[in-house]
Amino acid sequence: MLLDPGMDLTLRPMRYPDFYERYRAAIRNTWTVEEVDLHSDLADLARMTPQERHLINRLVAFFATGDSIVANNLVLNLYQHVNAPEARLYLSRQLFEEAVHVQFYLTLLDTYLPDHDERVKAFAAVEHIPSIRDKAEFCFRWIDSLGGLERLETEEDRRAFLLNLICFAACIEGLFFYGAFAYVYWFRSRGLLGGLATGTNWVFRDESMHMEFAFSVVDTVRAEEPELFDDKLGEQVTRMLEEAVAAELAFAVDLCGEGMPGMSAEQMRRYLEYVADQRLTRLGLPVRYGTANPFAFMEFQDVQELANFFERRVSAYQVAVEGNVTFDESF
Repeated sequence: MLLDPGMDLTLRPMRYPDFYERYRAAIRNTWTVEEVDLHSDLADLARMTPQERHLINRLVAFFATGDSIVANNLVLNLYQHVNAPEARLYLSRQLFEEAVHVQFYLTLLDTYLPDHDERVKAFAAVEHIPSIRDKAEFCFRWIDSLGGLERLETEEDRRAFLLNLICFAACIEGLFFYGAFAYVYWFRSRGLLGGLATGTNWVFRDESMHMEFAFSVVDTVRAEEPELFDDKLGEQVTRMLEEAVAAELAFAVDLCGEGMPGMSAEQMRRYLEYVADQRLTRLGLPVRYGTANPFAFMEFQDVQELANFFERRVSAYQVAVEGNVTFDESF
Protein backbone atom coordinates (compact mmCIF):
# COMPACT_ATOMS: atom_id res chain seq x y z
CA MET A 1 0.00 0.00 0.00
CA LEU A 2 1.01 3.59 -0.54
CA LEU A 3 2.11 4.25 3.06
CA ASP A 4 3.78 0.89 3.66
CA PRO A 5 7.30 1.38 5.05
CA GLY A 6 10.10 1.07 2.54
CA MET A 7 11.25 2.68 -0.68
CA ASP A 8 9.87 0.93 -3.76
CA LEU A 9 12.11 1.76 -6.74
CA THR A 10 10.32 0.00 -9.61
CA LEU A 11 8.16 1.97 -12.02
CA ARG A 12 6.96 -1.18 -13.80
CA PRO A 13 4.45 -2.51 -13.17
CA MET A 14 3.15 0.95 -12.28
CA ARG A 15 0.75 0.86 -9.34
CA TYR A 16 -0.41 4.49 -9.42
CA PRO A 17 -0.45 5.78 -13.03
CA ASP A 18 -2.44 8.87 -11.98
CA PHE A 19 0.58 10.14 -10.04
CA TYR A 20 2.77 9.64 -13.09
CA GLU A 21 0.32 11.59 -15.27
CA ARG A 22 0.38 14.42 -12.73
CA TYR A 23 4.16 14.47 -13.02
CA ARG A 24 3.93 14.68 -16.83
CA ALA A 25 1.36 17.49 -16.60
CA ALA A 26 3.66 19.40 -14.28
CA ILE A 27 6.52 19.10 -16.77
CA ARG A 28 4.29 20.60 -19.48
CA ASN A 29 3.56 23.45 -17.05
CA THR A 30 7.17 24.68 -16.93
CA TRP A 31 7.81 28.42 -16.63
CA THR A 32 10.77 30.52 -15.60
CA VAL A 33 11.17 33.69 -13.58
CA GLU A 34 12.81 35.39 -16.57
CA GLU A 35 9.41 35.41 -18.29
CA VAL A 36 7.84 37.71 -15.69
CA ASP A 37 7.98 41.42 -16.54
CA LEU A 38 7.89 43.58 -13.41
CA HIS A 39 8.77 46.91 -15.05
CA SER A 40 5.23 48.32 -15.07
CA ASP A 41 4.80 47.48 -11.38
CA LEU A 42 7.36 50.10 -10.35
CA ALA A 43 5.17 52.96 -11.58
CA ASP A 44 2.17 51.44 -9.79
CA LEU A 45 4.10 51.21 -6.54
CA ALA A 46 5.15 54.85 -6.78
CA ARG A 47 1.56 56.10 -6.77
CA MET A 48 0.17 53.82 -4.05
CA THR A 49 -1.23 55.19 -0.82
CA PRO A 50 0.73 54.52 2.40
CA GLN A 51 -1.87 51.92 3.41
CA GLU A 52 -1.59 50.10 0.07
CA ARG A 53 2.17 50.25 0.32
CA HIS A 54 2.04 48.75 3.81
CA LEU A 55 -0.11 45.90 2.49
CA ILE A 56 2.22 45.07 -0.37
CA ASN A 57 5.34 45.30 1.82
CA ARG A 58 3.84 42.88 4.34
CA LEU A 59 2.72 40.59 1.54
CA VAL A 60 6.13 40.32 -0.10
CA ALA A 61 7.66 39.77 3.35
CA PHE A 62 5.43 36.70 3.72
CA PHE A 63 6.39 35.55 0.23
CA ALA A 64 10.07 35.73 1.23
CA THR A 65 9.89 32.45 3.17
CA GLY A 66 6.52 30.81 2.46
CA ASP A 67 7.61 28.45 -0.30
CA SER A 68 10.86 27.57 1.44
CA ILE A 69 8.83 26.29 4.40
CA VAL A 70 6.74 24.11 2.09
CA ALA A 71 9.87 22.77 0.40
CA ASN A 72 11.39 21.89 3.77
CA ASN A 73 8.36 19.81 4.75
CA LEU A 74 8.39 18.06 1.39
CA VAL A 75 12.00 17.00 1.87
CA LEU A 76 11.82 16.22 5.59
CA ASN A 77 8.44 14.47 5.80
CA LEU A 78 6.70 13.68 2.54
CA TYR A 79 9.27 12.18 0.20
CA GLN A 80 10.39 9.33 2.48
CA HIS A 81 6.88 8.15 3.41
CA VAL A 82 4.99 8.12 0.08
CA ASN A 83 6.07 4.69 -1.11
CA ALA A 84 5.56 4.83 -4.85
CA PRO A 85 8.29 5.89 -7.30
CA GLU A 86 5.76 7.56 -9.61
CA ALA A 87 4.52 9.66 -6.68
CA ARG A 88 8.09 10.58 -5.77
CA LEU A 89 8.63 11.71 -9.36
CA TYR A 90 5.86 14.24 -8.81
CA LEU A 91 7.28 15.30 -5.45
CA SER A 92 10.68 15.83 -7.10
CA ARG A 93 9.03 18.05 -9.67
CA GLN A 94 7.15 19.91 -6.93
CA LEU A 95 10.44 20.62 -5.18
CA PHE A 96 11.76 22.17 -8.40
CA GLU A 97 8.63 24.32 -8.66
CA GLU A 98 9.02 25.49 -5.07
CA ALA A 99 12.57 26.56 -5.98
CA VAL A 100 11.22 28.56 -8.93
CA HIS A 101 8.72 30.24 -6.61
CA VAL A 102 11.50 31.11 -4.17
CA GLN A 103 13.49 32.63 -7.05
CA PHE A 104 10.44 34.58 -8.22
CA TYR A 105 9.87 36.05 -4.77
CA LEU A 106 13.58 36.85 -4.42
CA THR A 107 13.37 38.80 -7.68
CA LEU A 108 10.13 40.41 -6.50
CA LEU A 109 11.66 41.62 -3.23
CA ASP A 110 14.82 42.88 -4.93
CA THR A 111 12.61 44.85 -7.34
CA TYR A 112 9.93 46.14 -4.98
CA LEU A 113 12.27 46.97 -2.07
CA PRO A 114 15.32 48.78 -3.49
CA ASP A 115 16.35 49.92 -0.01
CA HIS A 116 18.85 47.48 1.53
CA ASP A 117 17.50 47.78 5.08
CA GLU A 118 13.91 47.17 3.94
CA ARG A 119 15.00 44.01 2.14
CA VAL A 120 16.85 42.75 5.21
CA LYS A 121 13.71 43.24 7.31
CA ALA A 122 11.53 41.49 4.73
CA PHE A 123 13.76 38.42 4.63
CA ALA A 124 13.73 38.29 8.44
CA ALA A 125 9.95 38.77 8.71
CA VAL A 126 9.39 35.42 10.43
CA GLU A 127 11.44 36.75 13.32
CA HIS A 128 10.12 40.27 13.88
CA ILE A 129 6.65 40.66 12.29
CA PRO A 130 4.18 39.00 14.70
CA SER A 131 1.48 38.18 12.12
CA ILE A 132 4.02 36.46 9.87
CA ARG A 133 5.86 34.83 12.77
CA ASP A 134 2.61 33.26 14.02
CA LYS A 135 1.92 31.73 10.61
CA ALA A 136 5.48 30.43 10.40
CA GLU A 137 5.25 28.90 13.87
CA PHE A 138 2.04 27.14 12.84
CA CYS A 139 3.95 25.66 9.88
CA PHE A 140 6.99 24.71 11.95
CA ARG A 141 4.82 22.97 14.53
CA TRP A 142 3.36 20.73 11.85
CA ILE A 143 6.75 20.10 10.25
CA ASP A 144 7.91 18.89 13.67
CA SER A 145 4.70 16.94 14.32
CA LEU A 146 6.16 13.69 12.99
CA GLY A 147 9.04 13.95 15.44
CA GLY A 148 11.62 12.49 13.09
CA LEU A 149 9.42 9.47 12.38
CA GLU A 150 11.39 7.23 10.01
CA ARG A 151 8.80 4.52 9.27
CA LEU A 152 5.00 4.48 9.34
CA GLU A 153 4.66 1.24 11.28
CA THR A 154 1.35 1.80 13.09
CA GLU A 155 -2.05 3.28 12.36
CA GLU A 156 -1.17 6.15 14.66
CA ASP A 157 1.99 6.82 12.62
CA ARG A 158 -0.05 6.91 9.43
CA ARG A 159 -2.64 9.24 10.90
CA ALA A 160 0.15 11.57 12.01
CA PHE A 161 1.52 11.56 8.47
CA LEU A 162 -1.92 12.24 7.00
CA LEU A 163 -2.38 15.23 9.31
CA ASN A 164 0.96 16.66 8.21
CA LEU A 165 0.11 16.12 4.54
CA ILE A 166 -3.36 17.62 4.91
CA CYS A 167 -2.01 20.60 6.85
CA PHE A 168 0.42 21.60 4.14
CA ALA A 169 -2.10 21.00 1.34
CA ALA A 170 -5.24 22.46 2.89
CA CYS A 171 -3.94 25.03 5.39
CA ILE A 172 -0.67 26.33 3.95
CA GLU A 173 -0.79 25.92 0.17
CA GLY A 174 -4.60 25.84 0.17
CA LEU A 175 -5.36 28.67 2.63
CA PHE A 176 -2.33 30.82 3.53
CA PHE A 177 -1.26 31.03 -0.12
CA TYR A 178 -4.80 31.53 -1.40
CA GLY A 179 -5.21 34.43 1.00
CA ALA A 180 -2.01 35.95 -0.39
CA PHE A 181 -3.24 35.43 -3.95
CA ALA A 182 -6.45 37.30 -3.12
CA TYR A 183 -4.51 40.47 -2.30
CA VAL A 184 -2.62 40.20 -5.61
CA TYR A 185 -5.81 39.73 -7.59
CA TRP A 186 -7.47 42.63 -5.75
CA PHE A 187 -4.67 44.85 -7.06
CA ARG A 188 -5.07 43.30 -10.51
CA SER A 189 -8.82 44.01 -10.49
CA ARG A 190 -7.87 47.69 -10.16
CA GLY A 191 -5.39 47.55 -13.01
CA LEU A 192 -2.33 47.50 -10.73
CA LEU A 193 0.78 45.30 -10.42
CA GLY A 194 0.30 43.41 -13.66
CA GLY A 195 3.73 41.81 -13.44
CA LEU A 196 3.06 40.42 -9.99
CA ALA A 197 -0.32 39.16 -11.18
CA THR A 198 1.27 37.37 -14.15
CA GLY A 199 3.80 35.59 -11.97
CA THR A 200 1.08 34.82 -9.43
CA ASN A 201 -1.05 33.23 -12.15
CA TRP A 202 1.72 30.73 -12.76
CA VAL A 203 2.42 30.19 -9.05
CA PHE A 204 -1.32 29.75 -8.50
CA ARG A 205 -1.47 27.04 -11.15
CA ASP A 206 1.49 25.24 -9.57
CA GLU A 207 0.07 25.45 -6.05
CA SER A 208 -3.33 24.19 -7.21
CA MET A 209 -1.62 21.16 -8.73
CA HIS A 210 0.42 20.60 -5.53
CA MET A 211 -2.72 20.72 -3.45
CA GLU A 212 -4.64 18.38 -5.71
CA PHE A 213 -1.77 15.89 -5.78
CA ALA A 214 -1.73 15.82 -1.96
CA PHE A 215 -5.50 15.31 -1.88
CA SER A 216 -5.17 12.49 -4.40
CA VAL A 217 -2.66 10.83 -2.03
CA VAL A 218 -5.27 11.19 0.73
CA ASP A 219 -7.91 9.66 -1.58
CA THR A 220 -5.63 6.70 -2.34
CA VAL A 221 -4.86 6.07 1.33
CA ARG A 222 -8.57 6.33 2.15
CA ALA A 223 -9.33 3.64 -0.44
CA GLU A 224 -6.52 1.38 0.81
CA GLU A 225 -6.88 1.96 4.56
CA PRO A 226 -10.35 3.36 5.30
CA GLU A 227 -9.96 2.57 9.00
CA LEU A 228 -7.52 5.51 9.30
CA PHE A 229 -10.29 8.00 8.54
CA ASP A 230 -12.23 8.00 11.77
CA ASP A 231 -14.18 10.78 13.49
CA LYS A 232 -11.13 11.79 15.50
CA LEU A 233 -9.10 12.48 12.35
CA GLY A 234 -11.95 14.56 10.93
CA GLU A 235 -12.17 16.60 14.12
CA GLN A 236 -8.42 17.15 14.11
CA VAL A 237 -8.50 18.38 10.51
CA THR A 238 -11.37 20.76 11.24
CA ARG A 239 -9.57 22.22 14.29
CA MET A 240 -6.41 22.57 12.23
CA LEU A 241 -8.25 24.60 9.60
CA GLU A 242 -9.90 26.74 12.28
CA GLU A 243 -6.46 27.57 13.65
CA ALA A 244 -5.15 28.34 10.16
CA VAL A 245 -8.09 30.68 9.48
CA ALA A 246 -7.40 32.50 12.76
CA ALA A 247 -3.69 32.92 11.93
CA GLU A 248 -4.43 34.15 8.42
CA LEU A 249 -7.10 36.53 9.72
CA ALA A 250 -4.56 38.09 12.10
CA PHE A 251 -2.34 38.60 9.06
CA ALA A 252 -5.27 40.24 7.24
CA VAL A 253 -5.84 42.65 10.15
CA ASP A 254 -2.16 43.60 9.97
CA LEU A 255 -2.29 44.13 6.20
CA CYS A 256 -5.65 45.85 5.88
CA GLY A 257 -5.87 47.98 9.01
CA GLU A 258 -9.18 49.84 8.86
CA GLY A 259 -9.76 48.59 5.35
CA MET A 260 -9.66 49.88 1.80
CA PRO A 261 -12.36 49.94 -0.89
CA GLY A 262 -12.91 46.33 -1.91
CA MET A 263 -10.47 44.88 0.63
CA SER A 264 -10.89 44.68 4.39
CA ALA A 265 -10.12 42.25 7.18
CA GLU A 266 -13.83 41.45 7.46
CA GLN A 267 -14.05 40.56 3.77
CA MET A 268 -10.89 38.50 4.07
CA ARG A 269 -12.39 36.66 7.06
CA ARG A 270 -15.34 35.62 4.93
CA TYR A 271 -13.08 34.63 2.05
CA LEU A 272 -10.89 32.50 4.32
CA GLU A 273 -13.92 30.77 5.79
CA TYR A 274 -15.22 30.11 2.28
CA VAL A 275 -11.87 28.60 1.24
CA ALA A 276 -11.64 26.51 4.42
CA ASP A 277 -15.06 25.04 3.68
CA GLN A 278 -13.90 24.15 0.19
CA ARG A 279 -10.93 22.28 1.61
CA LEU A 280 -13.13 20.41 4.09
CA THR A 281 -15.56 19.45 1.33
CA ARG A 282 -12.71 18.15 -0.84
CA LEU A 283 -11.63 15.97 2.09
CA GLY A 284 -15.15 14.58 2.53
CA LEU A 285 -15.76 16.46 5.79
CA PRO A 286 -18.69 18.69 6.82
CA VAL A 287 -18.34 22.40 6.13
CA ARG A 288 -17.49 24.51 9.16
CA TYR A 289 -18.59 28.04 8.28
CA GLY A 290 -21.12 28.13 5.41
CA THR A 291 -19.74 31.48 4.23
CA ALA A 292 -20.09 32.78 0.67
CA ASN A 293 -17.14 34.13 -1.33
CA PRO A 294 -17.12 37.94 -0.86
CA PHE A 295 -14.58 38.58 -3.64
CA ALA A 296 -16.12 38.56 -7.10
CA PHE A 297 -12.67 39.05 -8.64
CA MET A 298 -11.55 35.70 -7.22
CA GLU A 299 -14.01 33.92 -9.48
CA PHE A 300 -11.52 34.69 -12.25
CA GLN A 301 -8.37 33.92 -10.32
CA ASP A 302 -7.13 31.38 -12.86
CA VAL A 303 -7.44 33.68 -15.88
CA GLN A 304 -4.12 33.62 -17.74
CA GLU A 305 -2.54 35.80 -20.39
CA LEU A 306 -4.26 35.88 -23.78
CA ALA A 307 -1.35 34.03 -25.37
CA ASN A 308 -1.56 30.27 -24.96
CA PHE A 309 0.70 29.34 -22.06
CA PHE A 310 2.19 26.36 -23.85
CA GLU A 311 2.93 28.26 -27.08
CA ARG A 312 4.35 31.51 -25.73
CA ARG A 313 7.93 32.64 -26.27
CA VAL A 314 10.12 34.57 -23.89
CA SER A 315 9.43 38.25 -24.53
CA ALA A 316 9.82 39.80 -21.08
CA TYR A 317 12.52 39.64 -18.49
CA GLN A 318 12.77 40.04 -14.78
CA VAL A 319 13.70 43.36 -13.24
CA ALA A 320 17.05 43.35 -11.48
CA VAL A 321 17.30 46.18 -8.98
CA GLU A 322 20.17 48.55 -9.51
CA GLY A 323 22.30 50.09 -6.81
CA ASN A 324 23.69 48.44 -3.72
CA VAL A 325 22.61 44.83 -4.26
CA THR A 326 25.46 42.37 -4.68
CA PHE A 327 25.32 38.67 -5.25
CA ASP A 328 27.22 37.87 -2.06
CA GLU A 329 24.90 39.69 0.32
CA SER A 330 24.02 37.36 3.18
CA PHE A 331 20.24 37.56 3.02
